[in-house]
Amino acid sequence: MISIDKLGVEFSATPLFIDASFVVNPKDRIALVGKNGAGKSTMLKIIAGMQEPTYGQVSRQKDITIGYLPQVMVLADSRTVMEEAETAFAHISEMQERLDKMNDEIARRTDYESESYMALIEKFTHENDRFTMMGGANYHAELERTLQGLGFQRADFDRPTAEFSGGWRMRIELAKLLLQKPDLLLLDEPTNHLDIGSIQWLEQFLMQRANAVMLVSHDRAFINNVTNRTIEITCHRINDYKVKYDEYVKLRDERREQQLRAYENQQKEIADIKQFIETFRYKPTKSNQVQSRIKMLEKMVPIEVDEVDTSSLHLKFPPCLRSGDYPIICEDVKKEYPLSTLNSKPSTLNSQPSTLNSHLVFSDVNLTIKRGEKVAFVGNNGEGKSTLVKCIMGEIPFEGNLKIGHNVQIGYFAQNQAQLLDGNVTVFDTIDRVAKGDIRLKIRDILGAFMFGGEASDKYVKVLSGGERSRLAMIRLLLEPVNLLILDEPTNHLDMQSKDVLKQAIRDFDGTAIIVSHDRDFLDGLVNKVYEFGGGKVREHLGGIYDFLQKKQIESLNELGKNLSSTGSPSGTSLNAKPSTSSSQLSTVNSQLSTDKDLGAKVQSLLSFAELKERNKTIKKAEKAVETAEQKIAKLEEELAKIETQLATPEGATDTTLFTQYGELKAQLVEAEDEWTEASLELEELKN
Repeated sequence: MISIDKLGVEFSATPLFIDASFVVNPKDRIALVGKNGAGKSTMLKIIAGMQEPTYGQVSRQKDITIGYLPQVMVLADSRTVMEEAETAFAHISEMQERLDKMNDEIARRTDYESESYMALIEKFTHENDRFTMMGGANYHAELERTLQGLGFQRADFDRPTAEFSGGWRMRIELAKLLLQKPDLLLLDEPTNHLDIGSIQWLEQFLMQRANAVMLVSHDRAFINNVTNRTIEITCHRINDYKVKYDEYVKLRDERREQQLRAYENQQKEIADIKQFIETFRYKPTKSNQVQSRIKMLEKMVPIEVDEVDTSSLHLKFPPCLRSGDYPIICEDVKKEYPLSTLNSKPSTLNSQPSTLNSHLVFSDVNLTIKRGEKVAFVGNNGEGKSTLVKCIMGEIPFEGNLKIGHNVQIGYFAQNQAQLLDGNVTVFDTIDRVAKGDIRLKIRDILGAFMFGGEASDKYVKVLSGGERSRLAMIRLLLEPVNLLILDEPTNHLDMQSKDVLKQAIRDFDGTAIIVSHDRDFLDGLVNKVYEFGGGKVREHLGGIYDFLQKKQIESLNELGKNLSSTGSPSGTSLNAKPSTSSSQLSTVNSQLSTDKDLGAKVQSLLSFAELKERNKTIKKAEKAVETAEQKIAKLEEELAKIETQLATPEGATDTTLFTQYGELKAQLVEAEDEWTEASLELEELKN
């Protein structure tokens, strides 16, 4: 489909790629990996045709369609959400207009026997069949399904895009790309502006409904779920592995170990041959053997060992002063915005406005964060995670009591911290401006630890990649010792290696940490408590991020919410209201759930044997539904392939009946794929 042959890119005589070659095939799911600055985004731009290589060739199949989502893009604000998303179907809209014009002409004319009238009828029939085949009759349903999957609600469809933040507008652009169904999707960090729910929806879409995909992402769980091939850019070279990311890491290490062993054995053999030659070079009786060894040495092909990028981020938070036992205490905290000020958030917060002139973000938030805890704030975008952080920082007013503990020193990494840097100053000057006292003598050492050593410290900020800016912004956070870290999306634009180092640094941090993140892999093993934001409420869940996700599935599958409606969420303690006293038994259960360290086990214990038996029946039923849908899809695809073969012939191209059949089968296939998706998701949730 696309062939990259001996591709090279140089910037100021410095190579980025050297003789890069690989092929992108239909239905490939490729993860493009490498450290920040390795050239991943550049490779995507070259494949998309937006940038030319220094040398080499990119061959694209004729009539191939490519969709490209960059990290940063300029977005138009002249349409509503629905109107902007509908531009993905501009070709269908144009076809609809042509059909309407022909239909009007047919209704006006009365020369039913004329050749021109018959030609018009034939043209209308042909165009209408094409329109049906392309899904023109039901594209609105798919459009709405895609927007809702990415987090929008129906109430947002008619809102101007100018009212949304940059992250939400990027979702609109992503929706347009997905709806266009290009032959190849190029996605550069598509999860940066998505919440966990939207990421999981996008995973399912890319796995089941997309054509070929090549993506750059630092979300390890996302690329492991979506991709089946990993292309590594390292030390200016391309290494192609036909496996998922986790398997690629193992194979890469195994491959290098084998190369090292073979290299060491060869070096030992070379040393032995050289020693023999030197020892017997001047002995006539050994001359033939010496000459034989010399020829053997000349013919020996040196074994090369893959270079490994050993540069890494050395991050360690400085020792901090001991804070009070409870750094953060919230009592009945409430935040609402006047409707006129909601110009950057969707109105889809699932919470009801407290008055006609205001919008409730959250209310009655009661939480206590203990010293040394590492907690996560999770939830859909716009549900109030960053808003509560701003309340803690004192940046916005709120109602209720929010107490900052004794001797608490806060270090805050804002979501847009990297974008706030001055692009017209150098890396060194950026740190020099905020450094104080003796720390100014160690700026070069600090920059070197963050991979800004040597000439890199003299770069202007405006030429840095997104990941490099994030690292630079992180340095600012380290200049003063703090005992409460508040990190709002700290992993956006960080590569996997840097994320692992940051994760370990936070784990070793002896203070308290609040982390707002959608990165499941980053939060896994890092946090011991999750606060869920949604519907104007904040709920506490004990355990890690995957414990939380599993509990949410248990809640929806077994409808425990109905059984425990008096106590709030069965999988987590509600922080927004006191337990009802109408049922002492349920109150006791809720109390146990809120204090038990393994809520998952406690929830499972609530299931009776009869319920488990019924669940097994449901699993078997779901498996049968998946199998039936797969058989239906295979049969429809076979029939479509036959019709496509017929349409490729001169006789078939003029047969309007075939177009009609093709359109009907295509619509049935879309319906069957939807059935398979729903059945597969249900089966996956049941098994988890």
